[in-house]
Amino acid sequence: MGRAYQNRKESMAKTSNMKARIYSRYGREIYVTAKSGGTDPNGNLALRSLIDRAKKDQVPSHVIEKAIDKAKGGAGEDFSRARYEGFGPGGCMAIIECLTDNPNRTFGDVRQAFTKTKTKIGTEGSVSHSFDHLAILAFKHDDEEAVLEALMEADVDVTDIENEDGKLTVFAPHTDYAKAKQALTEAFGEIDFDVDEIQFVPQTYTQVSGDDVALFEKFLNMLEDLEDVQAVYHNVENPQ
Repeated sequence: MGRAYQNRKESMAKTSNMKARIYSRYGREIYVTAKSGGTDPNGNLALRSLIDRAKKDQVPSHVIEKAIDKAKGGAGEDFSRARYEGFGPGGCMAIIECLTDNPNRTFGDVRQAFTKTKTKIGTEGSVSHSFDHLAILAFKHDDEEAVLEALMEADVDVTDIENEDGKLTVFAPHTDYAKAKQALTEAFGEIDFDVDEIQFVPQTYTQVSGDDVALFEKFLNMLEDLEDVQAVYHNVENPQ
């Protein structure tokens, strides 16, 4: 069994009204990434990847352009990154990544999702040690050895490579993300990545059952309804 990982598009597109929230989240993340690393996608690899991902998720161009223009202006909201973790329904482990202009408000909102599902938010590091923080790059290719060689020549610390149905998925430490992507594009030209993200991948999985199934769904829905939440990672194997 291969290493499972979440696709943010799948986890967030559960209801039709999530589109507006997806646009808002991408807009906020593009703004922060452009403001911190530069507004030129050619010189800011993280921004370029984020724009590519937004386009695949059908985020309108005007949303992307507005966020970049806002970053060019220099003024605007002062967002900061925040990460919360804890044990959710059924004893599952969860990591919640946020962009917030009010950490106290965001912490209270996230904590409420735990409290209202009879669980408790944890302290920093309480569950993240049970996840691997990985860069994940998936693309169509059939020569695993050539890909591995290109990555090793670039001194990328490859964690794993999966080969399934003509698609390779490369896993590397999150700190090697830029180096891994650059090595692949230099070796094989422009690549249309199916997955191009940094994610928390659980080292072990759990199942929820009985009353915990409904609580787990409520837990996810409450988090996804929060504007400050950018991504939710968990170790539940059967979330539905």
